[in-house]
Amino acid sequence: MERAYDLVIRGGRLYDGSGGEAFEADVAVKDGVIAAVGQVHGRGAEEIDARGQIVTPGFVDIHTHYDGQATWDQRMQPSSWHGVTTVVMGNCGVGFAPCQPQDHDRLVRLMEGVEDIPFPVLSQGLPWNWTSYPDYLDSLQSRRFDVDIGSQLPHAALRVFVMGERGANREPATDADIAAMAAIAQRAVEAGALGFSTSRTLNHRTSDGQPTPTLTAGEDELTGIAMGLAAAGKGVMQVVSDFADPEAEFAMLRRVIERSGRPLTFSLVQSPLTPQSYKTLLAAVSDAVDAGLSVKAQVAARPVGVLLGLELTVNPFTHYPVYKEIAARPFAERVAALKDPAFRERLLASPPDEGVRGMGSAWGRMHLMSGLPDYEPTEESTVAFQAQARGVSPQDVALDHMLSDGGHAMLYVPFLNYAEGSLDPAYTMLTHRDTVPGLSDGGAHVGMICDGSFPTTMLTHWTRDRTRGPKIALERVIRRQTQDTARTFGLYDRGLVAPGYRADLNVIDYDNLTLFAPQVAYDLPAGGRRLIQRAKGYVATIVAGQVTYRDGEPTDALPGRLLRGTQAAPVAQAAE
Repeated sequence: MERAYDLVIRGGRLYDGSGGEAFEADVAVKDGVIAAVGQVHGRGAEEIDARGQIVTPGFVDIHTHYDGQATWDQRMQPSSWHGVTTVVMGNCGVGFAPCQPQDHDRLVRLMEGVEDIPFPVLSQGLPWNWTSYPDYLDSLQSRRFDVDIGSQLPHAALRVFVMGERGANREPATDADIAAMAAIAQRAVEAGALGFSTSRTLNHRTSDGQPTPTLTAGEDELTGIAMGLAAAGKGVMQVVSDFADPEAEFAMLRRVIERSGRPLTFSLVQSPLTPQSYKTLLAAVSDAVDAGLSVKAQVAARPVGVLLGLELTVNPFTHYPVYKEIAARPFAERVAALKDPAFRERLLASPPDEGVRGMGSAWGRMHLMSGLPDYEPTEESTVAFQAQARGVSPQDVALDHMLSDGGHAMLYVPFLNYAEGSLDPAYTMLTHRDTVPGLSDGGAHVGMICDGSFPTTMLTHWTRDRTRGPKIALERVIRRQTQDTARTFGLYDRGLVAPGYRADLNVIDYDNLTLFAPQVAYDLPAGGRRLIQRAKGYVATIVAGQVTYRDGEPTDALPGRLLRGTQAAPVAQAAE
């Protein structure tokens, strides 16, 4: 007997992505889209009993770096473990297209430095079956994924493609250079890029320490490229900047979007160096939006922080000369050496080098991570506090902790959004009218950061578990990371549970939703290492009507595809 629907989710408490209060409803799916919401009488070929659970749209993560992973992997984990059904990659001006063959290694070194993805992983994993940006999209078009993937044209790759060594060395672009970049940008968005991204931060460097090629690109260059998007009539500009002079920098970006008419989205965090600047930028964004401009600041769900450990890129002893004696040894041998009393005594007695990353002296900001992670930690969990309480040195505490759990234990150093020792600034940003959640960096920083789990933090910490300040209503959080993020990049066909919308959905055991601590896996090309983070409580994740994950484990379904350009709302909803 033929069933009326492909899938019916029955009896869940539906948070439909509109921001309204939840209501009990069935959700029926047919041919990859939502067919009915309410009391559904027809049966489904598959049915999910969602009584006692919540049902949401699939989460849309607009700030990832799966540009390499998408060329060799079908599963965009860790994001897809956390209810994410759509990702946007190509952020921060880094990526792999367009690219001439002679520049392959240059772009790999840039991604290795900026996003902490090891050279061997990229050099062995990337197929390089493209030169132009449309070629890159064609390469992805043939692949299947567990999420939908949107991509942006990265400025660093574009600049090197057009200017060669001059572009890599950050020389000013000529009028001819700008015209060439604008033409490529126009073709890129016409081919399906969701926009163009650039980086203006000193934090982004190649693996040999050189600043990103786009750091000092002039306003004329940014305007020219934005006008390329304008000529195509589509595409978003995504920017990350140090905002050293927030008023002047934002004023420049505002002039670019006023001239081009293209939307702007940029990364906004609280810097410990200028802890009130985020308020200045929020006010500037509001002024621009009130003037009719399209601007969204992307904000983080928790502190942006580095993980330190014996398996990771950096630990507190990385720059100690004695530690360097064993740094290249296999993990098990390093653990054994650090447990040897004689070696330990030599290590702790030796002064560190100055240290490029400067983490070794940050004992008062370095937190012990054990058990379930605490992303709003108090002073009591710092190495410095524990050392004083135990009457030992901070080095002893840090080393003892990292050697626990077989040498796999980690330390956590929050360095953005945590200047005041709480997430109150993040609350201000997350609840602002003109922001959206972002900055998860899924697929990047694989040896230092694991923030692809941001969507789960949004649900657990901000709506349920926070004790050190106000929470955010669950219906508001769900709208923020579904409809609001989707519309930031013109994906109007998703983010809402209503007839005609794409059937990207989550069934979640909200009461028992749990975020686990990060772990290390060795599953990248060339046996490369990466941080992963799992969760419990995602009963089912559905992409285009197909269940891709059950209780956190993948199914055989891979309905995800490359998104080419903006996606129109269903006809019945287009007038909304």
